Amino acid sequence: MAASLPRSRCLLHSSPLRSIPRARATSSNCARTFATAIDAQSHATAQPAKPTRAPTAFRDKINAGPSFNDFVSPNAPLAPSEAYEIRTAQVGPEGRKKTITRLPEWLKTPIPSNQNYKKIKSDLRGLGLHTVCEEARCPNISDCWGGSSKSAATATIMLMGDTCTRGCRFCAVKTSKTPPPLDPHEPENTAEALKRWGLGYVVLTSVDRDDLADGGARHFAETIMKIKQKAPAMLVEALTGDYAGDPDMVKLVARSGLDVYAHNVETVEELSPSVRDRRANFRRSLHVLRTAKETRPNLITKTSMMLGLGETEEQMWHALKELRKNNVDVVTFGQYMRPTKRHMPVHEYVTPDTFELWRQRALDMGFLYCASGPLVRSSYKAGEAFIENVLKKRAAKRNEVADAQAAEEIMDRI
Repeated sequence: MAASLPRSRCLLHSSPLRSIPRARATSSNCARTFATAIDAQSHATAQPAKPTRAPTAFRDKINAGPSFNDFVSPNAPLAPSEAYEIRTAQVGPEGRKKTITRLPEWLKTPIPSNQNYKKIKSDLRGLGLHTVCEEARCPNISDCWGGSSKSAATATIMLMGDTCTRGCRFCAVKTSKTPPPLDPHEPENTAEALKRWGLGYVVLTSVDRDDLADGGARHFAETIMKIKQKAPAMLVEALTGDYAGDPDMVKLVARSGLDVYAHNVETVEELSPSVRDRRANFRRSLHVLRTAKETRPNLITKTSMMLGLGETEEQMWHALKELRKNNVDVVTFGQYMRPTKRHMPVHEYVTPDTFELWRQRALDMGFLYCASGPLVRSSYKAGEAFIENVLKKRAAKRNEVADAQAAEEIMDRI
């Protein structure tokens, strides 16, 4: 006869399997329930452990990317890496292969940190000004802004806001069909900032403003005139857009008092359609440079080209010959660096030896000056220093001629 077990003596009460309900049961029911619980526990214990979850694609990408030291090391690169040290890594449980590339050593730049850099950045923010150094993520920002003194530092001021109406595939500047309106105080603020810094040479550039009837040419010219009023001795280089090919606007800027008229062709003629915005082209850029030179023959004209986009040697020769035909005085060559994955990829990391070869070729063709190197940009300060020297020599020569003529007049009177 089955008798109920005392509640306090039931094995279920002391069992760790709390999921089994407390209830009165006969000895046979209790034994049967206990056996079932033991079987369940044994079955659960005997089950093999779940396999370790395979790393996700995101984790694979993180592990394959740059290390923490790549970001904090003073000599670490700020852009893509070791193009000539390509490694194949095994990633994931299936052992799939992944190619990892790093920038070559010659493309490494220091992290900007000195006081002069911080001072210039503070002045720019206080006056609401923008620089192409920041907007285009220039790798030379620490070198140009971090000079030993303000007079040794260079900053390229970007006029008419930080939003461009064009969308070139190589450029990191923001784009929009309807950028904010122009700041009417910008010419005055820019001139005041440059006077405060006491620079001997300044570069002004701008976004393209196809939304404006004059492309912003009058705003650009007004800024140059304000600078010359506040700091007459300061040399001004203007790196302009193409103003939709309007020669009157090019002439307006060329006559505003600037010392160097710069406009970039960016790449060889054959690659222009795939690199630049559809509204820009190689022939129009040549027309801008030619018009500026014809307007003021003594004006130094300057352009810049990126290498590493897939250009051939023959295409480079053709581009340089066309530039010389249009009397361009200065050309610079620099390595194209991909700003983000949304932009066109780098076709090749050109070696310093190749850059030096093109520099010599440009000088042999009759260019007044050529700055050429992986980190050289259109407003690179080495080129500015040379042009400043050339302009001063020209001014000194004009003074000598004027003095000689004055002396002759005096002698004639005697």
